[in-house]
This record gives sequence, C-alpha cells and structure tokens, in this order.
Amino acid sequence: MIPHTTVSGNELLFGNDFDHPIKDRLPPGTETAFKIVKWAIDPGLEGDFYSDTPHLYGPLLSSINVLRVGPKATKKDGKYEVPAHLHEDGISEGADGEDEELRKEKQIPEDAAARKKHFLKEEHRKDWEFEEGRVYQGDFFNPYIDFNQFALKLPGFSLSVLGYINEKEDTLRYVMKNKSTGDVFFVVVFALVPKEEAEKESAAATGITSGEMADQGDGKKEEYQPKDDDLD
Repeated sequence: MIPHTTVSGNELLFGNDFDHPIKDRLPPGTETAFKIVKWAIDPGLEGDFYSDTPHLYGPLLSSINVLRVGPKATKKDGKYEVPAHLHEDGISEGADGEDEELRKEKQIPEDAAARKKHFLKEEHRKDWEFEEGRVYQGDFFNPYIDFNQFALKLPGFSLSVLGYINEKEDTLRYVMKNKSTGDVFFVVVFALVPKEEAEKESAAATGITSGEMADQGDGKKEEYQPKDDDLD
C-alpha cells in the first residue's frame, strides 16, 4: 500500500462486510461466536450482523496479522513505483533498514502480537500516521476459518455456515477502508465454487474434458523411479 495522502492510523479499518442484509441467513450461535472472537482473538472488533449493511471491522493497526513499514516510493509520471526488492521475499513483521526508526520512535513492539495489542489503544493509533508516498506491506490470515467446510472453528466452539449458503451468500469479502470518508483501499473476495463448476473451469483452461479428468483420476499412478542423472 502506498497512500497518496497522509492518513491517521485511527482512520483505517480492516474486516468483512456485505452490501445486502444477511440476518435471515445467520446460523444459530452467531452472537456467541462473535463474543468468543472478541474475547479470545481480536478485542478491537466491532460489528453489526443484523443491519442492512452487515459488517465486522477492527482497526487496521490492531487487526492485520503482519505489518511492515517500507521506504519512500519514487514517483514517475505521476505514479508511485514500488521498489523491486520488496517483491523478492515474503512479508514479515517489522521495517526495512533505516525505516525501523519510525517504529522505534513510536515505541511500536517488534512482535506482531504485541503490536496488535499496542494499537488497541486509540491514543496509540492517533499517534501513528500512514505517510503519503511511503510503502506499507501487510498480510492477513485466519486459522479459525476452515474454507473447505466454510466453518468458523473457535476455542471450544465450532460454527458451520455451509448449510446457510446460497447463490447470494457464497462469498466472504475482506475490505480495508477509511472509516470517515468511506474510501476503500482494497478488497479481497473468497468465493465458494461448486465442485462441478470448478471442474468445468479447470477443464476449459486445460482443454481436458470432465470425463478425461475422471479417467485420469481413476488410473493407477506409477511410482517414480529416479534416474542416475537426477541424483546429486
């Protein structure tokens, strides 16, 4: 992320939302699950599942799993260019080189869990700014969501939503936005695709028919025997 204007750390939210009501599709135990999430996972979360625009947001600084502060980006022809080296490795918590001083000046912990706890306090979020033209990297993941079963698995509690999904509620959308202006910075959508549809899309992409895929799946696999040239 490269902000085009400086934004207060207290303004950015991260979480899930819908553009239509879902209250008639919520499974029993939704409120209990939300209480467990706030207690055991992310105390900064706030949401309303029963409104016309259901949402579950938390402050970006205390919700994002990984946050890395990068260098200032160069601007060419009116557009920012991301430094090439940022694409070489995976993202880890922290900062790049001299940019570590930015975190130290604000007394931001090096550990991700400690940083999330630090930014649960509003005064700490207000003391941080996402600078115009600076590169920020982040990553998010959720070990409590089983995408194979579309289930929420919490400490001592499991909630399956697979039976409540229809053609309208078959996606999970993650959003980062400005809470004051409503400006959206990015959206990531996970969609539940029926097996038959996924096979058709895969077949169309590879040129293999569904029948051929099934035949290949039923075939006996030959055990690979390495050649002498394969061994070092």
